[in-house]
Amino acid sequence: MDKIPSFQKDHDKLMPGLYMSVAANGIATFDLRFKKPNGGDYIAQPALHSIEHMLATVLRNGAHKEDIVYFGPMGCRTGFYLLTEHLGYREVLALLQEALSACLQLDSVPGSEKSECGNYLEHDLEGAKRECAAYLALLNALSAKEESAT
Repeated sequence: MDKIPSFQKDHDKLMPGLYMSVAANGIATFDLRFKKPNGGDYIAQPALHSIEHMLATVLRNGAHKEDIVYFGPMGCRTGFYLLTEHLGYREVLALLQEALSACLQLDSVPGSEKSECGNYLEHDLEGAKRECAAYLALLNALSAKEESAT
């Protein structure tokens, strides 16, 4: 079988950041890499689950909700995948900065009640906020670096 594009990347060289990995037919796949692959520091499962709920909710209720195709976690617990339609890298960078800021304002994890979630006992709002704050700081630094380069 052919290797899928994400397995063709050298994960020993990947660093935390935002990567546009595949763009085809108007759909772009972004890797939201919160952690260094194989670095021994992974997003704890309860925080990962909560970030999934938080960011999915914020993104699907935002100004670009019609352009969000999918948001979900990487099984390796180093980040998330975001699939968008008709949005480029800079637009997604700005969108994520706004969405992460909104996540930091949440007082609860959306969709975390028993009737709404298949594993409602495994959430960590504070852990999710710590991870989101760290990733937002990284994105802010990337954004500033890009602005100074132009």
